[in-house]
Amino acid sequence: MNAELRDAIMRAVDEGFDEQIAYTQKLVSYPSQRGEEFAIQDFMYRDLAARGFKMDRFDMDEAQLTAHEGGAPFSSDHSRAPIVVGIHHPKQETGRSLILQHHLDVVPVGPEDMWEQAPYGGAVVGDRMYGRGAGDMKAGAGANVFALEALRRIGLQPAATVYLQSVVEEESTGNGAMQTFLRGYTADAVLIPEPEDNKLVRTCGGVLWFEVEVRGIPVHVREMGEGANAIDAAIRVIGALREIETKWNAEKHQHPGYETEPKPINMNIGIIEGGDWGSSVPAWCRFQVRVSIYPGQKAQDKLREITDHVAQFARGDRFLAQNPPRVTQNGFNAEGYYLEPGSEAEAALARAHENAFGAPLETLTTPAYLDARVYALYNRVPTLCYGPVSRNIHGFDEYVSLESLRSVTKAMALFIADWCGTEPV
Repeated sequence: MNAELRDAIMRAVDEGFDEQIAYTQKLVSYPSQRGEEFAIQDFMYRDLAARGFKMDRFDMDEAQLTAHEGGAPFSSDHSRAPIVVGIHHPKQETGRSLILQHHLDVVPVGPEDMWEQAPYGGAVVGDRMYGRGAGDMKAGAGANVFALEALRRIGLQPAATVYLQSVVEEESTGNGAMQTFLRGYTADAVLIPEPEDNKLVRTCGGVLWFEVEVRGIPVHVREMGEGANAIDAAIRVIGALREIETKWNAEKHQHPGYETEPKPINMNIGIIEGGDWGSSVPAWCRFQVRVSIYPGQKAQDKLREITDHVAQFARGDRFLAQNPPRVTQNGFNAEGYYLEPGSEAEAALARAHENAFGAPLETLTTPAYLDARVYALYNRVPTLCYGPVSRNIHGFDEYVSLESLRSVTKAMALFIADWCGTEPV
């Protein structure tokens, strides 16, 4: 790419950045928690259609997804919102094709009085835009749109097919991204602008979700010794699960990219509920668990290791031996991935990043779930997960750095022009 075109693309991002900020604030304004993403996906469909994309909108297919090794089980909470894909076809296919993907589902906000800024307000304070999803990953969704708009602003478009994919269920199952694969969408490379501190993800962990149910024997608290407290028993099971967490963390040196991570495997008890009355010994307790696994490990193999460990522990517990805990998978069934260095796509992103930031592209390891695993494992194409600096994602007062977002959008636009080539609009 010559310097004149490079500079023109970066100026175009600057010229459209106020509009990009407003667009991102619009996305943040939608309370698109799980199962409530219909309105924001409708907005995305209308917006991309108005920008000239050929549109496709489709539902997730439960039978198809649960039959695939990378699909996750459907629970009663599973979103039924559609997947939206905007398709750009060039006049003449001379470049390399690309998938740009983002997710628009967000996690719950928690107690709103613990936020300083309104969770769906999109407030801009200095360099920060606040709001649930501002970082994870509505800023990235806006960057997907406005990286392409920067090219259009100077009269250019990609000289290759580009699929702009807007999915849901990223925060719970990954089934939205899986459905785009099962529908047949693929390309020569994938770019997903998740909030990654201006870095490229080299390796990403897999994730399992499961629920554990323990049953007890209810009696009045005055006769508590004659009953069996399900909450107490559940706490003992949680202790047994922590043994798995400790064991897996001790194995980190066997997994490239994780050797120096202080705690690559995190087991989170995310929800716990039980009992029916404060003065009765609780007859039941359920808790939900999220745990990461290393790349290269099969999700179902690791789930069996968990269930076998719980069963072994229960056999040695006086009460649980007669009332075994029940483990049910209720979400993520995802393997991790490792991005092999040396691809032409990574080299193109490195050039783009250095032009936008004036510094070399760095890589990182993350134990978090990323939809990138779908394209890396099943499409088997170079998958670049790269995005802006964000803080407090999944927490209070989540925000994205706007100057980071500006530079990332420049890098994305430069990458698209390099990877796909350009032609006049």
